[in-house]
Amino acid sequence: MTLTRCAWAGDDPIYQAYHDTEWGVPEYNSRALWEKLVLDGFQAGLSWITILKKRDNFRAAFANFDPNIVATWGEDDITRLLANPGIIRHRGKIAATITNAQAWQKIEAEQGFDRFLWDYVDGAPLQTHRATMADVPGFTPLSTQISKDLKKAGFKFCGPTIVYAFMQACGLVNDHIMTCHRHAPLTKP
Repeated sequence: MTLTRCAWAGDDPIYQAYHDTEWGVPEYNSRALWEKLVLDGFQAGLSWITILKKRDNFRAAFANFDPNIVATWGEDDITRLLANPGIIRHRGKIAATITNAQAWQKIEAEQGFDRFLWDYVDGAPLQTHRATMADVPGFTPLSTQISKDLKKAGFKFCGPTIVYAFMQACGLVNDHIMTCHRHAPLTKP
């Protein structure tokens, strides 16, 4: 039996596995949410498959995305990461990851990063009913608001488009098209 997937999953087994097991599945763990936001920031200007193929390298380079460790890093760590061919070597994105870890710590201490994000959708994924990928927006008023609030909290590389991709990936919004085999299962509480 052939599964119907969102068109972006294509024929690449890595993309298909990500689509079928991770994308759109609600993520409630604060650390995992931070990791996904960081990776979406690194993806800016690149294809997501590039990030997926390097994800294990990113995890190794960034202390398994432990924001409490990354928040303590400085210029020596940026220099070390810029020399790592296994990740995207972009000074601004690397520096932003450290800044974002520090911002994460503040939100986590005040209310929990998970709660901060999930409160925008009242704790449950927004359910969309999109017929085709052409119906899926690049950003929404909500992603624009979350982006503004993240920036106000000190985050970088988190514009409305990045935030919307993050919302889709973390299941804050179910943007699997209606004919996709993952749409219906992700509509259930």
